[in-house]
Amino acid sequence: MDNEANQPTTSGPNWTPTQTYAMAAVCLLIGVLVGYLVRGSANPAGQATPPSAEMQRPATAPPSGMEQQKMPTLDDMKRMADKQAEPLLAKLKADPKNVELLNKTALNYKAAHQFKDAISYFQKALDVDPKNVAIRTDMASCMYYTGDVDGALAELDKSLTYDPKHPGTLMNIGIIKWQGKHDVNGAVAAWERLLKLNPNFPQKEVIEHLITEAQQQRNTAQSSNQPKG
Repeated sequence: MDNEANQPTTSGPNWTPTQTYAMAAVCLLIGVLVGYLVRGSANPAGQATPPSAEMQRPATAPPSGMEQQKMPTLDDMKRMADKQAEPLLAKLKADPKNVELLNKTALNYKAAHQFKDAISYFQKALDVDPKNVAIRTDMASCMYYTGDVDGALAELDKSLTYDPKHPGTLMNIGIIKWQGKHDVNGAVAAWERLLKLNPNFPQKEVIEHLITEAQQQRNTAQSSNQPKG
């Protein structure tokens, strides 16, 4: 499902092996909450990516000698992200409106689950390039992670004014309406719109599965609420 080989690469944080394993363990826990949300910056050409890699990767046994490695706290992750961001921030001092640098900085903080910091840099990038749907999609997902469901949906709706067919935007609207608003009908409508506007969508089966799962969940809830006679 991953089309990253055919898409522009981004410069992500260069974690050490120890940091990477520990980060994956933390991300696994958060992944229970974020489910299928896709990255915006991974699909600028209109192709959707699978659920964010850091959210999907299952926990695996640590490399030999790392069994006793202490899992980092969010504060530890913040310090690591700040360290990784230093060279980017240095460049931004000389070129504060460089959208690529701002986006890379935001993605660095997003990878470390420092979502408020990520939102700040995504917003700065959008101030320069407001029509960048990929960046707005990433920012919306960070807003969702912080609990700002309505704000995330508002940003995604704004993205559709620039690119009404953008698969990542439509997919995330469905996810957030389903999980954040408990609006199955709204979620299904977004996913069906995605498939209608993108008939050759490579992850069609994923969307169809989400539609079925959401509808089944709604039907189960309705059945459980029916009076028993």
